[in-house]
Amino acid sequence: MSDSPAQVDTDHRGEDLPVLSKSSANLQIDKLLSTPMPSFDGTTPGSFFWSNFAYWISRRILAVQFRTSEVTGIETLPLDRGNLCCAWHTNGLMDPLQIVLKHPNHFLMGGRHDLVTRPFLGWWTRKLAVQPVVRKAELLRGGCSEEEATQINGRSLMMLATGISAGFGCVLFPEGTSHHGSSLLRFKTGPFRTVFAAAALAKANEQPIPALIPVGLHFRRRDHFRTDIWVEYDSPLEIQGDEIPNDLVAAVAQGDWVEPAAENVYALRDALRLKLAPLTPNTHDWDEYHALHLLGHIEAQRANQPLLSWREEVEAARTFRTLLQPPFPDEKVIDNSELPVITHPVITPAKAASGLLQAQQLDGRDLNTSATDLRKIRPLRSIPKLVRLPLSVALLPLFLFCFIPQMALGRLLGDSTDEGVDARTSYHFLAAMFGSLMLWPFMALGALGIEHMNHDSVELLIGFDWYSIYGATSLHETAARVTFLFALMPCFWLSGRTSALLWDDWCDLQRALRRLRFNKTNRQNLRGALKSIHAEMNKL
Repeated sequence: MSDSPAQVDTDHRGEDLPVLSKSSANLQIDKLLSTPMPSFDGTTPGSFFWSNFAYWISRRILAVQFRTSEVTGIETLPLDRGNLCCAWHTNGLMDPLQIVLKHPNHFLMGGRHDLVTRPFLGWWTRKLAVQPVVRKAELLRGGCSEEEATQINGRSLMMLATGISAGFGCVLFPEGTSHHGSSLLRFKTGPFRTVFAAAALAKANEQPIPALIPVGLHFRRRDHFRTDIWVEYDSPLEIQGDEIPNDLVAAVAQGDWVEPAAENVYALRDALRLKLAPLTPNTHDWDEYHALHLLGHIEAQRANQPLLSWREEVEAARTFRTLLQPPFPDEKVIDNSELPVITHPVITPAKAASGLLQAQQLDGRDLNTSATDLRKIRPLRSIPKLVRLPLSVALLPLFLFCFIPQMALGRLLGDSTDEGVDARTSYHFLAAMFGSLMLWPFMALGALGIEHMNHDSVELLIGFDWYSIYGATSLHETAARVTFLFALMPCFWLSGRTSALLWDDWCDLQRALRRLRFNKTNRQNLRGALKSIHAEMNKL
């Protein structure tokens, strides 16, 4: 490995390579080569206990991290065979987590090499048998030799292919890096070479040939706490048996990594791109996409069918994109050509209105029922919030005691990372996960110590000595304290859940105040833009 990586900024096509963070630039070849191999004899590729525990705790954390979460298309998944799920990649660790945790099967995972070498996280990923991949960016910038990259990637891709052929799920991102664009990047070939090798293995072992699953990942605001997520499993792409060359079947059956035929790989890559592009915003820029969302809200209000979920908003915006976007031939989609700008007359006032709303952190949900102005406060919607307020306030001191260290850690890591905004929520998740595992026991001991120093006051408050709930001996007293420690864990979790709802209510109140304080001039401009939108929509 070279001491000073070469400064290569573009690939062989002249396109910019991903910017390497400090972590991704630090290749630890010995650790990568010693990554534990997965096992395909049981129900999980990695440790059965740690895999199921990681799934369980991840679901608990994501239930707090996201305000709403919806999944569709589960019924289309061919669960009798391996599934390679592919999606666009804009939200770091959140992208694979959403796919893995909502899919019915256990997953074998591959990812950027530093996932298995980082402190704390590396221990978990190695228990889960995550397989490291060295990207072209690390190779071209001199992070490792081509021989080392080939050795690591060949082994990892072979393990992934074997796991997929054995019936496990797998998730790979064909763009090769997380990004902040509003459309797909050019696809790499790794996922398609992997699934062809998996298909060859399945054919050699007379097992069902794996399927390639396009997945739409839709985040309302990917970098926000308590945002909305919709995971959309699309219909699978099937690989036919006659598309798998016999020489590939014979080679992989011997455990050797052999490159599938290039024409087959490219054909599958292009087929996935055509299916995956419509499952992304797929617009020239984000301003255009936000304008389409606003048009979806306005049309829904005009039809007296307001959009009630994030999924409905995405689908409504997709409808307008199909209607307004200039024709874009399949060959241009495949070639990663720049998307055309929407030029229909309705898009100009839609962008203007959307920009005015976005500047105040508002959107189409804040329009009135006629979509001609901002909506007023609806007192009836506040009743459920007022009903749960006493419980949230009662548990707030426990939340602050338990979660302030985790919140500070997540905020510090998420706001100081050199990996961009797409890694922000990843660090929030990791702080929540490792904070819960590592800090909660100490916080529980701290709470027990505080109670011990104020035990007489607690006894007076509750009317009995809880140390003696099991009996009067010292052993009984120890058992009562241990019970207290374990009982605090679900209480910590409950305080997190209620405080997340309290945060939702606070954010809703802030939205209402922003509507009330909307600048008078801007409001006049908003009304004018909405009026122009209605006039143009009457012509559609």
